[in-house]
Amino acid sequence: MLALKVWYQSTMGMCRSTRRSDGKVVIVTGSNTGIGKETARDLAKRGARVYLACRDLSRGQAAQREIIESTGSHQVEVLKLDLGSLASVREFVKQFLSKEKQLDILVNNAAATGLENKLSKDGLQQEMQINHFGPFLLTILLLDVLKKTGSSRIITVSSLAHKMGKIEFDNLNCEKSFPGGTKLYSNAKLANVLFANELARKLEGTGVTSNSLHPGAVKTEIARRLPFLIYKLLGYGTAFFFKNAYEGAQTSIHLAVSDEVQGVTGRYFVDCKESEMSEDAKNQELAKKLWDECVQLVKLTPEEIKL
Repeated sequence: MLALKVWYQSTMGMCRSTRRSDGKVVIVTGSNTGIGKETARDLAKRGARVYLACRDLSRGQAAQREIIESTGSHQVEVLKLDLGSLASVREFVKQFLSKEKQLDILVNNAAATGLENKLSKDGLQQEMQINHFGPFLLTILLLDVLKKTGSSRIITVSSLAHKMGKIEFDNLNCEKSFPGGTKLYSNAKLANVLFANELARKLEGTGVTSNSLHPGAVKTEIARRLPFLIYKLLGYGTAFFFKNAYEGAQTSIHLAVSDEVQGVTGRYFVDCKESEMSEDAKNQELAKKLWDECVQLVKLTPEEIKL
């Protein structure tokens, strides 16, 4: 078993870039824990000014203190962002833009699974909203500052699960039926990759890149809302072979800082290398239609879409 563990660790992709990020401004969503916190920690250590975008301010402030202590950087701020609320997304963007005139790196990291099937106050299925509709709105509202900054990078943390996903437009918001937690998560992760790809096409020529990734099988808190026994069994079963949060953050960090991906856009990465996405994820017509549906669902106006 130990030999297998050593072999598994040897196959992990690790970010080898030593590039500093001084003067850069970064947003990492869901950065109070897990791979989001490790991504934020690394970028703070490289000299970036990092915004921890967190639903729970107290947990975000705890992460802020920890990151400052471990990196020595005081350029770490916390702003409230609840992706399950469109009003919160809009307020976050308003607050961020009151503080900053540039945005070099946006890491759409936050995700959730195991939530009960119910609608948010916005009338959106809450898990789809946190995993896709919320990040969609956030990214669109930040496009203007991303484009003005130039050579900015948008990084969307998806999952290998996207290969099991399916986009059904008559049930995108679970209008007809609830597909089950695992299936819903896979659908959302496919939506993430389709969005990242469509965004890359729409941003062509602007200098802003958009890529997606699978962080690997990572032992984090994402499944903490699952039934207690299942969560504990997953914890015992994954402790040996799954990546820890630091290891799981490596592909996000690679896409944020590496010179190897400068100008690379519309790609999907695993273990810091470009990988093959699903056939559905490559479907441009599907991506365009999903984009249009999401614009309607999150109530974006034409004036807000800075493309």
